[in-house]
This record gives sequence, structure tokens and C-alpha cells, in this order.
Amino acid sequence: MSPAQHTLSTTGRASYTLLAAGEASEHRTLIITLFAVFVAATLVITIWAGRQTKDAADFYAGGRQFTGFQNGLAVSGDYMSAASFLGIAGAIALFGYDGFLYSIGFLVAWLVALLLVAEPLRNSGRYTMGDVLAYRMRQRPVRTAAGTSTIVVSIFYLLAQMAGAGVLVSLLLGITSDGGKIGIVALVGLLMIVYVTIGGMKGTTWVQMVKAVLLIAGAVLLTFLVLLKFHFNISDLLGKAADNSGKGSAFLEPGLKYGATGTTKLDFISLGIALVLGTAGLPHILIRFYTVPTAKAARKSVIWAIGLIGAFYLMTLALGFGAAALIKPDEIIASNKAGNTAAPLLALHLGGVDSNWGAVLLATISAVAFATILAVVAGLTLASSSSFAHDIYANVIKKGQATEKQEVGAARWATVGIGAVSIVLGALARDLNVAGLVALAFAVAASANLPTILYSLFWKRFTTSGALWSIYGGLVTAVGLVLFSPVVSGKPTSMFPEADFHWFPLENPGIISIPVGFLLGALGTLLSKETPDSGKYAELEVRSLTGTGAH
Repeated sequence: MSPAQHTLSTTGRASYTLLAAGEASEHRTLIITLFAVFVAATLVITIWAGRQTKDAADFYAGGRQFTGFQNGLAVSGDYMSAASFLGIAGAIALFGYDGFLYSIGFLVAWLVALLLVAEPLRNSGRYTMGDVLAYRMRQRPVRTAAGTSTIVVSIFYLLAQMAGAGVLVSLLLGITSDGGKIGIVALVGLLMIVYVTIGGMKGTTWVQMVKAVLLIAGAVLLTFLVLLKFHFNISDLLGKAADNSGKGSAFLEPGLKYGATGTTKLDFISLGIALVLGTAGLPHILIRFYTVPTAKAARKSVIWAIGLIGAFYLMTLALGFGAAALIKPDEIIASNKAGNTAAPLLALHLGGVDSNWGAVLLATISAVAFATILAVVAGLTLASSSSFAHDIYANVIKKGQATEKQEVGAARWATVGIGAVSIVLGALARDLNVAGLVALAFAVAASANLPTILYSLFWKRFTTSGALWSIYGGLVTAVGLVLFSPVVSGKPTSMFPEADFHWFPLENPGIISIPVGFLLGALGTLLSKETPDSGKYAELEVRSLTGTGAH
């Protein structure tokens, strides 16, 4: 680092420290009150829903009582995570056009989910992805594989939410020590355990609906204020963002992050494939389709979700470029290396750094972001604990002999275990960009889950061996490549920046692991001597297309 860069970085860090300590201490009562109100309100909702949770159908699928609109709102609440709000805004603020690619990828992915997966999956299963696979294959091995994959994908996604929570609350309360940030991650983990163990799917769904309304309202407010600042002239906004970024016109063109070398171009392709294909394999999104009573309601919920999510991702453009236009990049980086605090800092600057209005806006937007994190971690934890209890405990360990009460009890204990693992890993990932972390979860989901779901629904010849090869092969390939990638070691922004044991050059494994998942599924099927049950496939086909006999 040159002396000039060092001075710039020190200045930015000092500015951030003053902002965090000064603003937060002056208005800490307001900030803590807003957080406490939200947490208290969601806990009341959770306890209310928990009292209505009578059986496994209530715990896993909310009693299938939600309308298409309600479920669409909850799906959008589940999908618009800390990565969407904090990570994308930060990526755009620091990398301009290349950061915007996350918005496009996340949105286009919904079309794949709608066209290929949403309705057939809802018609074919009861509570989990394992139900669909086990319908025409050997129960125990495929349920074990499906449960394992669900838990791994959910934990990758949870990392992003935990990292986002640590960054956000640290900014608000002026906490700069690593110990304090880890404590915040632990607090979020404990809250998420409480939400899921008490409220189940009903409580989680209502929290996600409330959170979706708050997040969209917060994004609309910030977007309006950014556009008002530039007299609703988008050209002026983009021009100021390019000038303020220090990168000039390159900030508005492809290549700032994914274009310097052949490797970064490959990383871009890998990221795009993972984002577009990953949604259709995400466990916490898939289980949302089981909460509606009919296939028509499932379709309607996806259409509502596309509208809400599409509007939100358009607004992330204003958030990201607004942050780039109004805040110096060194200040954003000093606040968080990966840019995850760009949206809260934008709120502060729009309201005025030294004003009460700025503090109110900062506290409100941060409380909304915190709500986002709590709702998404609850959904993720519910997906993974449900899969463990329903697929692994009830159908593999207990061989289908577990009572509903035992099954729900196992789900609650699994929630505690998954929460503990997430807290530990989230503490390690606190300095990574949350949008990048979510992209890894998408890659793992698209590598392990998506090939198996598509083959199972649409390929008559598909066998148990093919399913196992696809799930385990895709999972091991994706996770293995991530472990030996720059995400974990070898760069200042890695999980372990001091170490370097990476040999895979890309930050996202999708370009390798997704084709491997599809290829292994086909090979495992073609090389196996197993004869698929054509009668069962015919039943599944009718069921997936019509919903006849579902649930």
C-alpha cells in the first residue's frame, strides 16, 4: 500500500469510526428502541402462530392455509435477503455495472423456478424435496442425500445472513471489536432458533410477510430520496456516481470486477450460471410452495413474487448508484471491506450526517435490514431442520415409525444444532460480501439439487443411483472447489486472509460443479442395473401436472 493509499484508507476509517461512534452514541436510544420494537413485534407474531401449530402439517407447511398473494409476499420476503439489500447495494456502489449483474441474475432466476419447478414440485411432495425423490426411488438413500444437501445449502446461505447481521448492528452501535461482532452474530442465531422452534412455518411465514412489506417500503423511500436529490434525472445520478467512484466512465461499463483477466471473465460466467439456475434448487424457496392449498395458488404466489422481487431489484440500482454518487468509496470500504454497509450509509447521507433526520433514517433502514436477516434465517433454518426431521430422522433413522410429535421434536432439536453451526461459521465469514456468499449457496443448490429434481420429474429412466451420484457428486464438487478457492484463502477479502491454500482460481464454482451434477446424474442412471418403476413414474407425472392425489 502506497503512503497516499494508506492516508486515504486511514481517513476513511476515521470517518467511519466517528460516524459509528458519534452518530450511534448520540442517537443510540432511538436505534435500540427501533430494533427492540421490531424484535418484540416479531416474537409476538411467532408466539401467536406457535399456539396455532397443532401438528406436523402446521409446523412444516403452515397448515397449507395461505393464499397465493400471502405466499407470494412471504416468498419475496424469503428471497430478498441481506444479500439483496446490503450485498447488491454494496457491489454496485463499489463496482458499478458489474455489481448490477447480481440484480439481473437473482431476478431472471425466478423464471426458471416458475417454468420448471414451482407447480410440479408443489403437486408431487408433502413437506420437502426428499418427498418428491422418494416417491419413485428407494426411500432411505435418497432421503439421506436430499436431507444432507438441504442442510449444506441452507448453511451456506445462512453464512451470508449472519455476516450481514454482524456488519449492520456493528455499524449502528459503534462496535469495532471482533468480539463484539461475533456476539451480534450469536444473538441473531439465538433469535432465529426461537422463531423456528416456537413458530414453525406459520410464524416464519407471517414474519416474512411483515418483513417484505417493510423492506419494499424502505427501498421505495430510499429510491425516492435518491431520485429527488438528483431532480429525478437518472443521467445526472449515473454521471455523479461515475465521477465520485474515481473510475470515470469505466464505472458504468462491464469489466470493472469481471473483465480484467480471462479468469475474472470466467468467474462472471460462473456467477451468472449459478444465479440463474440456483433459485430452482434452493430448499427454503422450494418448501414455500407447500404452504398453499392448490396448484393454482402456487402459480399465483410465484407471479406475485416475481412482481414484488422485480420491483425491488430495480430499486437496488438507485440504492447502489446513489451510494456511489453520495459517498466516497474509501468511506464505504472503511466501514466494511466488502461494501455491505452501503445502503445504511446512504440512508445516513440522504438524511444528513449530523442531523436527527439522518439518524432516524439510518436507524429505520438498518432495522428493516435487520428484519430482513431475521426473516430469512428463520426460513433457511426451518428448511434444513424440516428436512433433517422429516427425511433423515423420521424416514431413515426411525424407518417411517416416528410419530408426528417425535418428528416435530426432532425438527426443533435440529434447529438448535444448525443454529449453533451457523453462528460459528457466520463469525468467520463476517468480512465477506454477502451477495457473493449467497451466490455460493446458489451454486451448491444448482449443482446438487436442481439436476436431481429435473431428472426425477421429467426423465422416466432416472434411477436411485443417478439421484445419489447427482446429489453427492454435485455437492462434493461445489463445496470442494469453494474450500480451495479465493473465497476461503489467498486474498485480503478471504475468510482466512492470512492463509493461502487455494488452487481453484474462480470465486464461484458453478461453471464446473453444475455441469458435473447433471453429468453424474445421467452417468449414474445409465451405468446402474436398476430397473426404474415405470408405473410409479406415470403416477408421478400425472400428479405433478394435475395435482391429483397431492398431500
